[in-house]
Amino acid sequence: MGSFQQDRAEIDKHQQSKDSIFFRDGVRRIDFVLSYVEDNDDARKLERRAIFEANLRHVGLELETEDKSESEDGKTYFVKIHAPWEVLATYADVLKIKAPFRADDILENREMPMGWLATPSASQKTSCTRVYYILSRCSYIQDCECDKKGIKRLLNNGTYTAAFPLHDCRYWKSSSYSNCESDRYKLYRYWARFLCFFKEQPINLIRKYYGEKIGLYFAWLGFYTEMLLFAAVVGTICFVYGLLTYEENEWSKEICDKKIGGNIVMCPLCDRKCGYWQLSKICNSTWLNYLVLFMTLFLEFWKRRQARLEYEWDLVDFEEEQQKLQLRPEYESKCSKRKLNVITQLTLIIACIVGVIAYRLAVYAAFASIMKDSPTSHLHVVGPYITPQLATSVTASCINFIIIMILNFMYERVAIWITDLEVPKTHLEYENKLTMKMFLFQFVNYYSSCFYVAFFKGKFVGYPGNYAYFFGSLSKLRNEECDPGGCLIELTTQLVVVMTGKQVWGNIQEALVPWLMNWWGSRKARCHPESLYSRWEQDHDLQPFGQLGLFDEYLEMVIQFGFITLFVASFPLAPLLALINNILEVRVDAWKLTTQFRRPVAAKAHCIGAWEEILNAMAALSVVTNAFIVAFTSDMIPRLVYMYAYQPDGEMNMKGYINNSLSVFNISEFPAESRPEDGENPSWFNGSVTTCRYRDYRYPSGHEKQYFHTMQFWHILAAKLAFIIIMEHVVFMVKFVVARLISDVPSEVRARVKRERYLVQEYLHNYEVEKLKMQLQKQDHDEYCPCMLIPKIT
Repeated sequence: MGSFQQDRAEIDKHQQSKDSIFFRDGVRRIDFVLSYVEDNDDARKLERRAIFEANLRHVGLELETEDKSESEDGKTYFVKIHAPWEVLATYADVLKIKAPFRADDILENREMPMGWLATPSASQKTSCTRVYYILSRCSYIQDCECDKKGIKRLLNNGTYTAAFPLHDCRYWKSSSYSNCESDRYKLYRYWARFLCFFKEQPINLIRKYYGEKIGLYFAWLGFYTEMLLFAAVVGTICFVYGLLTYEENEWSKEICDKKIGGNIVMCPLCDRKCGYWQLSKICNSTWLNYLVLFMTLFLEFWKRRQARLEYEWDLVDFEEEQQKLQLRPEYESKCSKRKLNVITQLTLIIACIVGVIAYRLAVYAAFASIMKDSPTSHLHVVGPYITPQLATSVTASCINFIIIMILNFMYERVAIWITDLEVPKTHLEYENKLTMKMFLFQFVNYYSSCFYVAFFKGKFVGYPGNYAYFFGSLSKLRNEECDPGGCLIELTTQLVVVMTGKQVWGNIQEALVPWLMNWWGSRKARCHPESLYSRWEQDHDLQPFGQLGLFDEYLEMVIQFGFITLFVASFPLAPLLALINNILEVRVDAWKLTTQFRRPVAAKAHCIGAWEEILNAMAALSVVTNAFIVAFTSDMIPRLVYMYAYQPDGEMNMKGYINNSLSVFNISEFPAESRPEDGENPSWFNGSVTTCRYRDYRYPSGHEKQYFHTMQFWHILAAKLAFIIIMEHVVFMVKFVVARLISDVPSEVRARVKRERYLVQEYLHNYEVEKLKMQLQKQDHDEYCPCMLIPKIT
């Protein structure tokens, strides 16, 4: 109680501005705030706080406590922390925080001059980093056991309820308080509002207020969005071209022609509950199948942009220093007690991935089989333009999206739990390990259904009379078939539902949920006079921005990058949807960070970390996936083979392609367990129909090789494999050439880095020479001559 009275100054809270960010003396700035609710029944928490705060004072921090009677809720204590210059200087050396080498060496065209380093806002950004470093390592027990330290543990056990640095004033209007900076207001007015979507982001101001790590994220997000513009233009042109040339598509005309497609009887798509159907029924969906190197340029140009930011923000050598010096408190306390089995952890990850794949395929196949039980004769129930296959694809995609959202909740906790068990040494190592685990989980979660439709569905169905069954013949779940137009439309449907749903749901989570929680939490305070609702109480009522706050943002964008690269061949409009979303995403992220979240602790980062390796891997994988989609999912290769080798008239057109691509099966050879039940066949079906068609290249009944693959099948397969090999080699060669031509570091930046190192060496050399010269001048000229030891210095 005595220390509390000692900290109280002569200025009362009611005499301070609502926007004051200083102690009661109006001089010492608040670098950090701790809050707690006193529990008289828990003496352990009281003791921990007392020891913890005493240890903070012992290392030089100054504390001032606001009594609960002066808080708007009447029960919360606030401990304000100020770090004197001596403490900041000491920990600046520990954390290797640098200052500019020479004032005249600063680029003249920078967005902000060198003077910003001396402003209070910039000072608070770096000071709160050092204060948090102290808080995360300060002990809270008397005997100082190695694992009983750090504000993180005190927050977890309820000793403190929050720990955060302060925002600058209010965001919605410029403060009249002369000592309160307006950076937050500037960010809101010129960056965080949606009407600013056409303006360039103030990256240097973002870095100044939030730190290099958050600044680098928004620089990456903005650059990614700019590059999407070119991909969106190309994709839109492809889509529009497909629409304009649809009428010239000969094979679609044959499907829709009542005399051709209307006279082709197709085999049932499932056992017992599915009847025979006419090919013309899929006429209205075939046009989507007719719509058929952004990644390398994006990644290479981003490396150049990142290298420039590294130099301008003085982050060139930061990674090595962080690895060596900024150890995680959890590692320092546990590294001597635990040794993890890396093989066990790796096995667990692989097992989870395999389990998710099996689960996704089972759910999707089972649901699709159940939906296909609707007889073809009842198509008018779902509308003239919706086939059972399309209805199945849409509804299954929606259910799949719901499952993805549910599993996301579990995956994040599993990934964090596994990473915590490994006790990584540094924060960078922790984030990279968590990033890789979380991405592997999410990769399977989001993309497994798309990979299934693109590469597995319709590939292992067998043929009438010898169908393949999921989980064996006893399961009675026949493997799914693609319709005669291919699986491309189903892949497109899957992409549209999952990608669009994810983006809409993500924006709702990011914007609406924090706003509602803040609105509800501050409902009482809004009725109080301004003098009763201080700056630290306003920020206390905002949502906390965790240490991994940017993790979800990066993950969301990287998953989106996968959708527009891995499967772009099936959905050219994907880049356009991503562009529209990202224009909104930049402003939503800026708005919530500026208005709805507590100010995060500024942190440095010299790059986007493991995400860069993931993007490179996905760019390489996308070459393979799109080659396989074009070859095996679309009908491009079979059409080309038909046009050049199997067109009966010898003309270069697609007449007769549909009839050529369908094999013939004798209905009388259907096993009893596969035949449609009574009443399942349409009214036009009668005893005169003796054969049905199915999608494959097999010899008909009665042939010496009946139901074996024809030579055309092997020609098409060879053409597909040749296309994949040629496409991959050409694209990878182009990627390699482009990567070699585009330097990762701009020549201007390389020159300035070399010049800076030269100036450092020159300065150190001159210093040593001057030092030696002064020593020599003090020597007795009678003993030796200084000019014999060193050359004359001018």
